[in-house]
Amino acid sequence: MGYAMAALEYLALIFVFLIGMASALAIVFFVIDKRQKGDAIRRNYPVIGRFRHLFTELGEFFRQYFFAMDREEMPFNRAQRNWVARACGGKSNTIAFGSTRNLNVPGTPIFMNAVFPPLDDQYASTEPMVIGPHAREPYAARSIFNVSGMSYGAISKPAVQALSKGAAKAGVWLNTGEGGLSPYHLEGGCDVVYQIGTAKFGVRDEDGNLSDDKLREMAAKPQVKMFEIKLSQGAKPGKGGILPGEKVTQDIARIRGLRVGQDGISPNRHKEVNSFPELLDLINHIREVTGKPVGFKACIGSADPWEELFEEIAKRGPECAPDFITVDGGEGGTGAAPMPLMDLVGMPLREALVRMVDLRDKHGMHDRIRIIASGKLINPGDVAWAICAGADFVTSARGFMFSLGCIQALKCNRNTCPTGITTHDPHLQHGLVVEDKFERVAKYATSVIKEVETIAHSVGVAEPRLMRRRHVRLVRDDGSSVQMNHLRPSVPLE
Repeated sequence: MGYAMAALEYLALIFVFLIGMASALAIVFFVIDKRQKGDAIRRNYPVIGRFRHLFTELGEFFRQYFFAMDREEMPFNRAQRNWVARACGGKSNTIAFGSTRNLNVPGTPIFMNAVFPPLDDQYASTEPMVIGPHAREPYAARSIFNVSGMSYGAISKPAVQALSKGAAKAGVWLNTGEGGLSPYHLEGGCDVVYQIGTAKFGVRDEDGNLSDDKLREMAAKPQVKMFEIKLSQGAKPGKGGILPGEKVTQDIARIRGLRVGQDGISPNRHKEVNSFPELLDLINHIREVTGKPVGFKACIGSADPWEELFEEIAKRGPECAPDFITVDGGEGGTGAAPMPLMDLVGMPLREALVRMVDLRDKHGMHDRIRIIASGKLINPGDVAWAICAGADFVTSARGFMFSLGCIQALKCNRNTCPTGITTHDPHLQHGLVVEDKFERVAKYATSVIKEVETIAHSVGVAEPRLMRRRHVRLVRDDGSSVQMNHLRPSVPLE
């Protein structure tokens, strides 16, 4: 009995101590909040006002897991993310009891199933497509769906390793992003597209100018199949790349040519490219030096200025044309960017892609210039729509981030990514196990391709690149739908 009483007295003392500490802390916070002048809420409602900031920080978490419906979240909703998760795990993506998608939202694509689709023995896999027929080493790209640009620096070492190995297993290419080529991009043995950003990381001299010697060094690596000049991207059109200094480790600094801890800020454009003729000069110079196909990536504000590009190509001849054009949507991407640029600048991909395809075809470049679509295309329906619109290839960054385990925590630019994908904190990177994640990357890519082929067969063609705008309907404002080729007729090909 005595021991029990002593224990109760001890617990009571602890309780009183904790109450006292909490009261003392509340008094300290009260004094601090009343004296500070930066926050009116805390000044008028000391202590209690602090909960507003706490709940604001936790709001993203609660909305994602408890309050938002499956199709409500932005930039990607739960239904989209769950499809990727099931595909990565090799699980069935069949559902029951009907679609949860609201088919009355304007712009929603509805694919037109054929009355008499091909039989099982009439299906065909997508054949490789040649890019850069005038380069010394053309590239026969195997896959319609590939990994878009994500720099080593923006994403972590294990993330790059998993993407490299997964891309190799699935037979898709991996774009380096503008941060240069790291050993981890090559580790898996996949095909690599080297992206040249405005800062020219990895292929610049000491003055920051393009170095032909370093271009040759990169081109000599057998895995590097193409070079992509980044003019602009959807996350921040009109502004260069932003890599916060806290993410610039010794390894990243060596690859990029920066100091440890130095912000990696790219210029808003290539300083030697002031016009379309100069853009073609740069493309042809890199192609001549490297012998590899060369194209460019751009977020489009209007189709009108790009007429001049194709007119210049007509003057010089098709051999001087870019080998491919990557059209990025203005909906934002994986990179850190000012909110006004991410929200308000740049044409959405659903409009930009069609305009660039039409320009290419109008000027007779259909078989010369390949079009790559990039921007919020993570599910089979997105990819199938892009191919119907005229894209030859589709690339995705955030889709492959989901395959690595991304939970859309929206902390990519803070070096605190809880899944280890966009952080260089070794403790957080520990959670990303390359041996597991690369399998998920490969399964995601193959699942997307397989289901795009399924959509193609449903609309009555043998393989995806035979799909046309007439095979998809788009929902209008009044809820009715119309064939895409009626809204945006395809340019007749010669």
